[in-house]
Amino acid sequence: MYTAEPVSTPPRAAAGGSTAPRPEVRSRLERARASLRRAAPALMVYAAVRATGLLFLSAYAWYAGQHPRSILGLAWDARWYFRVAEYGYGTLIPSATQHTILYNDLAFFPLYPMTVRVVSYIIPIGIINVAILVAWTATLLSVWAIYLIGARLYSRRVGIALVLLYGLLPHAIIQTMAYTEPVMTALAAWSLYAVLTRRWLYAGVLAALAGCTRPNGVAVAAAVVAGVAMDYWRRRRAGKPVDWRAWIGAAIAPLGWFGYVLWVGWQTGDIKGYFKVQARWGSRFDFGWSALRFFKHLVTGTDYFAYYVAAAIVAAAVILLALCITDRIPVALLAYCGVLMLIGIGGAGFFQCKPRFLMPAFPLLIPAAIALARARPRTAWVAVISLAGFSFFYGTYLLTIAPLAL
Repeated sequence: MYTAEPVSTPPRAAAGGSTAPRPEVRSRLERARASLRRAAPALMVYAAVRATGLLFLSAYAWYAGQHPRSILGLAWDARWYFRVAEYGYGTLIPSATQHTILYNDLAFFPLYPMTVRVVSYIIPIGIINVAILVAWTATLLSVWAIYLIGARLYSRRVGIALVLLYGLLPHAIIQTMAYTEPVMTALAAWSLYAVLTRRWLYAGVLAALAGCTRPNGVAVAAAVVAGVAMDYWRRRRAGKPVDWRAWIGAAIAPLGWFGYVLWVGWQTGDIKGYFKVQARWGSRFDFGWSALRFFKHLVTGTDYFAYYVAAAIVAAAVILLALCITDRIPVALLAYCGVLMLIGIGGAGFFQCKPRFLMPAFPLLIPAAIALARARPRTAWVAVISLAGFSFFYGTYLLTIAPLAL
């Protein structure tokens, strides 16, 4: 744990009436700058990778007569976030093909679109541009925290490898779209880092905010609770006093998720209103039976290419979770990934979206990051170039060719 510099006397007022920053504030700023300097190589690697992916997307989009900004800022769910940011809640659109489907914007959690709305007042460059700007900023913040987690648990090489693999996911293009995943991942990563460093109040507040971004944001609260429980168990075994801040952090963590679900219940006049809104979208929890049936369909029949890639990613996620368990990564990270997988795989409908639902589960990449960091340079380069080629191709395919919702 870092400690602040001792404070003997309060700072004197500077000329002109302003006061110098307090020593503890300066200490925190210095630690943040030092942390950012350590993470700078990882941030540069990630920025280079995703910038190359965006160049591939932009080149093909222009060739196909599409505008890259419109694709990143208005494709699929991004259009719903745009509407909420611009007009607030209240959009309902019946399905043109299925009478049981009613698309209601109450299915979308508020933190991201409301942030876009507020920032658009401060930076008046248009809702779409602000939405992309917020997503890109959140992505860089998430990469910073992902690196810190990998470096703290293992080494700087593993931290950089973890960031690199995160940026080379087949569906990594989503990390630069006007979607909620970048914001949730940033809040989740920093909350998990706060758990690892036992900053419990920060962890709880960030988890509460993550719960306001997406339905699976509740996984961050589960991670905080698991981390607090493990800390309590260790303290009891060591005969140490209980840290009351840990329990406050655990109590705060789920408030964002529960708050929005209850608000939707109040709006709809039904305590289960949020879940009914999701059901009208065709999304419900069935413990993975729909996913299993779809796997069977893919094996026995034929379908879109994106479905097969989604199936491969889901299978890889299950294997990686098993490896994370055998590698004994921290319990908080396991709880986070486990809940994300339970929600992502256990939900019915939108099978092609499951990789996106699992994308915030970056700790699943830790075993692969360790292997990449330990690999010989030639082997590592072959692996990275192969992953990059497929990631750039598949991201471009998803947004410009594939007819399926992302």
